Amino acid sequence: MTGGEAPVLLHTAGRAAHLTLNRPRALNALNHAMVRLIDEALTAWEHDPAVETVVITGAGERGLCAGGDIRVVHDDARDGDGTASAAFWRDEYHLNARIARYPKPYVAVMDGIVMGGGVGVSAHGSVRIVTERSRIAMPETGIGFVPDVGGTHLLALAPGELGTLLALTGTQIGAGDALLCGLADHYVPSGSLRDFVDDLADLPVGAALDRHVRPAPDGELAGRREWIDACFAADTAEEIVRRLLAHGDPAANETAETLLAKSPTAVKVTLAAMRRARRLGSLERVLEQEYRVSCAALATADLVEGVRAQVIDKDRDPRWSPPALADVTDADVERFFAPLGDRELGLAQPDFRQETAS
Repeated sequence: MTGGEAPVLLHTAGRAAHLTLNRPRALNALNHAMVRLIDEALTAWEHDPAVETVVITGAGERGLCAGGDIRVVHDDARDGDGTASAAFWRDEYHLNARIARYPKPYVAVMDGIVMGGGVGVSAHGSVRIVTERSRIAMPETGIGFVPDVGGTHLLALAPGELGTLLALTGTQIGAGDALLCGLADHYVPSGSLRDFVDDLADLPVGAALDRHVRPAPDGELAGRREWIDACFAADTAEEIVRRLLAHGDPAANETAETLLAKSPTAVKVTLAAMRRARRLGSLERVLEQEYRVSCAALATADLVEGVRAQVIDKDRDPRWSPPALADVTDADVERFFAPLGDRELGLAQPDFRQETAS
């Protein structure tokens, strides 16, 4: 497909095939058509011997991708029956799993903003590039949702409790912290990206990396590991907040305030999802769980209210229901993990349903 208005631009240059997310005015937010286009291209290129490398970038100056098109999800949750969103997520999560298992090098240029669904089409790739402009986050709890697109799998693998911090608070991180957390592999200065991508037309990925990879700037999380690990290892969200407020480090106190501003239901469900993701192990099994959680979120008031407050009206004053962590019961959380029967995602082995239903 070609043309300036296509939401995904496809072209090949030498040995490399290129995907360019092309909705710059929407910060390349993913919609269902884009997911299908990416999947179709990956199918074609997987079987094309002339294609040795796949590269994904974002159009415009602001970033790779700000996430899924949550306005569409908001409207579906508010006015529809949720089937459109569930169908989108089904195809999106299958794409996330496919990227993780893609048989050719999949080079994700994570320059600028990379959030939510943008993480899903990049951080599962085999070669993940960050720059000094990278701002990476899974900010879903701020809109009454839960990290998805395999995000709880990726964050559960981060050292210590760094992933729990990022999942619950939606904190944005730069290149150094993305490398520390296992969300990226290499640092390339943004001024070298064009030359790096051009080199992929003629060179194997490793040779192109050797030309352009540089030491990453220091991040912030390594110096905060002591209190992050101590506080976020707690079994409940309430205890995490209590430990943060009691710690004494101003950054810990600020983190508590950030967490308390998020949807209480989303925070508690996210904590449960993260703990369960560690036990589930494989990406496919975690995506199955995330699909259950995402579909359940469609029926909640917080998703509609969160998107309204943050994206549509932009008053930044969501009225969560229930309004406090203490008001969210264990039964409220458990409902998000209920099996879907014949509506399951269909990625994991059959024993997933039996284990998680027991």
